[in-house]
Amino acid sequence: MEASAKFEPKVHDKLFINGQWVESTGTGAIDVINSTTEEVMGRIPEGTADDVNAAVAAAKAAFESWSTTSVESRRRYLQLIADKLASKKEEIAALVAAEVGMPLPLATAVQAGMPAMVMGSYAELLSSFQFEETIGKALVVKEPVGVVGCITPWNFPLHQVICKVAPALAAGCTVVLKPSEVAPLTSFVLAEIIEDIGLPAGVFNLVTGYGPVVGEAIAAHPDVDMVSFTGSTRAGKRVSEIAAQTVKKVSLELGGKSANVILDDADFERAVKSGVGACYFNSGQTCSALTRMLVPRSRHDEASAIAKKTAEGFTVGDPLGGAAKLGPLVSATQRERVIGYIKKGIAEGATLVTGGADRPEGLDKGYFVRPTVFANVNNKMTIAQEEIFGPVLSIIPYEDEDDAIRIANDTIYGLAGGVWSGDPERAKRVARRLRTGQVEINGGKFNPLVPFGGYKQSGNGRELGKYGLEEFLEVKAMLM
Repeated sequence: MEASAKFEPKVHDKLFINGQWVESTGTGAIDVINSTTEEVMGRIPEGTADDVNAAVAAAKAAFESWSTTSVESRRRYLQLIADKLASKKEEIAALVAAEVGMPLPLATAVQAGMPAMVMGSYAELLSSFQFEETIGKALVVKEPVGVVGCITPWNFPLHQVICKVAPALAAGCTVVLKPSEVAPLTSFVLAEIIEDIGLPAGVFNLVTGYGPVVGEAIAAHPDVDMVSFTGSTRAGKRVSEIAAQTVKKVSLELGGKSANVILDDADFERAVKSGVGACYFNSGQTCSALTRMLVPRSRHDEASAIAKKTAEGFTVGDPLGGAAKLGPLVSATQRERVIGYIKKGIAEGATLVTGGADRPEGLDKGYFVRPTVFANVNNKMTIAQEEIFGPVLSIIPYEDEDDAIRIANDTIYGLAGGVWSGDPERAKRVARRLRTGQVEINGGKFNPLVPFGGYKQSGNGRELGKYGLEEFLEVKAMLM
């Protein structure tokens, strides 16, 4: 706990609107809590609808000039931001490790490394992206959608911001950002960078606060042309409902309950071990986490034994202390939610293989949860149908390949998935039958240039790469 206890509090008392740091029209403040020590590690303004109005007005005023700025100029700004983000990698990683609980080495690579990489990828993409094409005698042009409201979650606080802000700026849009009030501090680092590089006033605006106030004001605002939202399916439905009143474009990246299908010809031990890690990444606080492991019924007990041994190797502790593989969950509310699901899994008859609802030994403070594995899970059980957002794995037996695909698709979600097979072509055939936006084959690695997004109630639209850029563009046909 020593490293976390020494964390210097970050107090921000102003919002970033129209290129300036300004006081909120409200008087409230929101404490940011260190997930390991349960102490206040920061404070941010509790923004209001009036603050949103000011930010949207600034973004609208800046749009005409920014949208007509040359592609090369926008590219240079994005590269400057990427370089500055890379230079602040250690600061960003420490903030996220304390806020969210991801161990520092992993936070450095993922929570700090990916945002810089994604921002840089859009600078590079602008060098080759075609904003117009000729079809017959017609000219088809791709133009920025306008003022974009970006509403982002707490689990990858800066990465999810950059996945929206980078392509929006690249497209020529102006932005009003509302980060999660639970993990907002890296958004202030971004705003400081944007101020430092001299991005034109009003192009990027930061308003912090609560979703029902600031988030809904953004979604409802008649001068916001698009809302890009990442969060729970419940909250995404609310954003869609509000945004529909002004018929604005809405892009949603929502929840998941992703299946990891391990076929009978897979390298079984490797697949199960990898699958546990794919469930526990970021302490399970990942929308694309592979939380349902589907295994042949004849090898269910074998899978359970491997998963038990693997899960018990995931040491839990201070994310800033150096040794832990898993840190705490983000908040007391989230811990209580996950513990509730563990208890429900036991009550509904799943076999608790390891973990459970008790605190990890020696960790009396902090929002820690034991890495948990359930076996003999029926896909109709609550733990197999609802997004838990914690380190809880459900092992589900299947009869044959068709049964595995049926179970995998038996969910309201469709964000991610996995397939393991000794035959890559068989794996691809199964992957094609999964109703989900992304599938890892034999542990395929994350690629920041390919589209990320979901089917069904996992959302609509795509992030990352050229597909992410196109989300922020309107298409106009000029007929000759």
